Amino acid sequence: MQKTESTKFIALMALLMSFIALSIDAMLPALGSIGTELGFKNAKDVQYIITFIFFGMGFGLLIFGPLSDSYGRKFSLSVGIVIYSVGCVCSLLANNIELMLFGRFLQGFGGASCRVVTLSMIRDRFEGNEMAKIMSFIMIFFIMVPALAPSLGQGILLVAGWRSIFGFLLVSALFAMAWMILGQEETLHVEKRQKFNFSTIARGVKETLTNRISRGYMIVSGLMFGAFISYLGISQPLLQDKYELGKLFSVVFGGLALSIGGASYINGRFIETFGMEKLCRISLRVMITSALLFIPIVYRFDGLPPLYLLIPYLSVTFLCFGILFSNFNTLAVQPLGHIAGLANSVISSIQTLISTVIGGLTGFLYDGTVNYMVGSFLVFGIISLAMLIRLSPEVIPERPIPSV
Repeated sequence: MQKTESTKFIALMALLMSFIALSIDAMLPALGSIGTELGFKNAKDVQYIITFIFFGMGFGLLIFGPLSDSYGRKFSLSVGIVIYSVGCVCSLLANNIELMLFGRFLQGFGGASCRVVTLSMIRDRFEGNEMAKIMSFIMIFFIMVPALAPSLGQGILLVAGWRSIFGFLLVSALFAMAWMILGQEETLHVEKRQKFNFSTIARGVKETLTNRISRGYMIVSGLMFGAFISYLGISQPLLQDKYELGKLFSVVFGGLALSIGGASYINGRFIETFGMEKLCRISLRVMITSALLFIPIVYRFDGLPPLYLLIPYLSVTFLCFGILFSNFNTLAVQPLGHIAGLANSVISSIQTLISTVIGGLTGFLYDGTVNYMVGSFLVFGIISLAMLIRLSPEVIPERPIPSV
């Protein structure tokens, strides 16, 4: 690809991949208002506005990968964005909890296409470290969404109310679909497409689940993303209420998100030097060490350490998350390029369902402290590191035997 074409491709992929993040992070400042107006009985239950989008995505991911392998990437994306847009309309018009959550489910279901199909489009053109490098550049753009979305949502909330946030999401989705249809060529040629039938899907699912490398990275990515969802689910009540940040919540949340963007730059810079596997292991070790050092501080302050200590800890942790997120999906799908769409569907779907259960459980256990969040970072970090070492043991070079 020429440089201009490559830049446009990266920008479009980043925009499409950002819709799930935008649908989550732009809503965070409005959760309290939505809960009050729609009658959520328990303030803690507003987290379902976040988790339901992940439930929808978990099911949608199973559909859009095989669909894109059979009918092309652009068609599948168009169908998904239409469903996502219907979900936006449902949430915009919601006057009860049920319709709101149904709309969020549809947003996750349709938005799943923007995750799995874009990964397949990238895999159509790149592989290996080159794909990881492109993913890192995309992540730099992609991470600006969670950095800016809460401030955007806060601004819309102040001027026009929370329903207008869904209106903004709807307009953005339609713009992205128009850009994709008019400005992006199909990346999966007709001769490479597979028939959309049960036997083809079953063979692809079996191949994905029985591949040791793909299965291992799928599980560890689900565990670590679940730990991250635990933060997303409690970030608003924790930072805005317990730490009394008020309107500064969006600034702090966005600043922390920039750590992930910095990690994407680091990953793109050093991926060819160290390789994806080694960078992931280093990141997990740093995350585990940070949690072990921070836990005594959490205990000392009864679960609510001062903000000037919490923010540096979270910044280091999210820096590690950024490197992991940039590499895990690439490593998982790398052996399955010939069924990239279906493989991405299976991997992303199971990863999302694992992470949603973990994030939902941590959110349910939330007690107004950071205890369960920090604990999840430590526990799942240790499990993931152990699995990675077993999956791809670090090789210690043998020393030559000295001659006598």
